Amino acid sequence: MSASAALTTPQDHDDHHLAAKAWPEDPHFGVASAGKIGMWIFLLSDCLSFAGLLLAYGILRGGADTWRHAGEPSLGITFTAFLTFLLICSSVTMVFAYAAALDGNRSQAVRYLGLTVLGGVLFLCGQMQEYFGILHFVFGSEGLVAEGLHFGRSHYATTFFCITGFHGMHVFAGVTYLTVILVRTAKGKYDAGRVDHIEIAGLFWHFVDLIWILVFTLVYLIPE
Repeated sequence: MSASAALTTPQDHDDHHLAAKAWPEDPHFGVASAGKIGMWIFLLSDCLSFAGLLLAYGILRGGADTWRHAGEPSLGITFTAFLTFLLICSSVTMVFAYAAALDGNRSQAVRYLGLTVLGGVLFLCGQMQEYFGILHFVFGSEGLVAEGLHFGRSHYATTFFCITGFHGMHVFAGVTYLTVILVRTAKGKYDAGRVDHIEIAGLFWHFVDLIWILVFTLVYLIPE
């Protein structure tokens, strides 16, 4: 046995093992963790899913002889614009939450995470109001379904519910995800040096917000 091998300790083996697994540092983005890379791969695949839905929407809308049947209601742009603004604001609070976590300010991080979750919950409530009029006593609207917009009746109705419903499921998943992050942050799981989980959750939430801007533009704002 050589002298160098004889002087090697188990700790040296452990350090070498850990060093071999370390991700190389990028000059612009720093160290990309496995979780962050995994989230980016997921978001890329999810982006393709939304792209397929929006492409199908464009093809059906451009080729349909009758896009909206008589009696089907128009979409409420003003109300949905408010929901869009609400979702954008939740993206801003997500940025503030991550910044507070980086500074080691747990109370501020928890506060901004809570506001982000609240924004997502209010968006979902607004979407349910738009569909079914669950808050008709406040907004005075019975919802699109009660007004005659039914899934399967027309391309207009079917694509609307498919695209906005698919996005709504993402918002619900994001709210659930961020609630878990919020609870763990409040318990001190993510200190100043361990905020990558908050950053990864933020990537998902920003993606959901960005996709909604595209959906709002294509489905709501483009005139018939």
